[in-house]
Amino acid sequence: MPTQSTPQDPVDTEEGLQLPAPTPVKPERRYTATAAMRRYIGEWIIEHLLLVVGLVAVLSVVLVLVFMLRDALPLFFGDHVGVWPFLSGTAWGPDYDPPLYGIVALVVGTLIVTVGSSLLAIPIGFACAVYLAEIAPRVVREILKPTVEMLAAIPSVVMGFVGMIVLNPILRELLHLPTGLTALTASLMLALMAMPTVISIAEDALSAVPATYREGSLALGVSKLATIRHAVLPAARSGLVAAAMLGIGRALGETMTVLMVAGNTREMPLAFLGDGSLALLTKFQTLVTSGFGFFGPVRTMTATLAVEMGEVEQGGAHYHALFAVGALLCLISFAITLISDIALRRARR
Repeated sequence: MPTQSTPQDPVDTEEGLQLPAPTPVKPERRYTATAAMRRYIGEWIIEHLLLVVGLVAVLSVVLVLVFMLRDALPLFFGDHVGVWPFLSGTAWGPDYDPPLYGIVALVVGTLIVTVGSSLLAIPIGFACAVYLAEIAPRVVREILKPTVEMLAAIPSVVMGFVGMIVLNPILRELLHLPTGLTALTASLMLALMAMPTVISIAEDALSAVPATYREGSLALGVSKLATIRHAVLPAARSGLVAAAMLGIGRALGETMTVLMVAGNTREMPLAFLGDGSLALLTKFQTLVTSGFGFFGPVRTMTATLAVEMGEVEQGGAHYHALFAVGALLCLISFAITLISDIALRRARR
């Protein structure tokens, strides 16, 4: 491309008017058709690669569920165990004669531990995330955040060992319980394990909120705490929901810690609530003295899979029952995620 030049004013000299030499001007960079085509092809490739990655993730989840159902459905068709007795039975006894495959006791134990740990991990995790993202000095933040994230790297068997050796005798003596291996112990340990995940993701969501939100609120004379409550937290709602869901998922899917500190009993938690011979006031008093089920030992669905899967005969009724437990656990996780997504969409509207 030829170099362009700019005209200059004539200069008056003794020899007459002379035009100075033109000053060369660099040509502007322009995208040619070839460069534009390359850019389009590159963007097309990246977009479709991301689409493939997303489809692979979705397909993986679907295949996991199909794999679980493939070995779970023979329990109801080949082994002739009814769906309703499986879902409503309160006794889990594969070694009984005849065997009993009631999953209610395992589901109730799982829910007690998951709810207890979530009630501790989510509020405390959000509070720590707000402090790290909005209040803590930079030096403190740079020290605390890596420390919190390092807690997530502690193996679950180590956390279970700490719960057995340290927390077990403390709760037994403090609450005057026959054993400290209870749902409360499991909830406390799971909350400690889920908290780093909640804190890390919630802090990232709060830090991603544009600074203009804070500046605009503070410019109107709003206090810093009110700005966090009414401007920052609503803007980071989707990230906070994701943090809460991952925390619940961590507690719901944990195995080794629960197996070590929850007591691992197959008895039905809160079974007295279904006893028709007890008065309503007696049931309420028993519910309070039992700590709403937290002061007693429980067994979760994940712990059942870990304990019994290595000892069953492949292809037997017990084998298929364990796969049915795993399939139901997957469905519970999907249901929690779906409910949170629906609630988030309604909040945005």
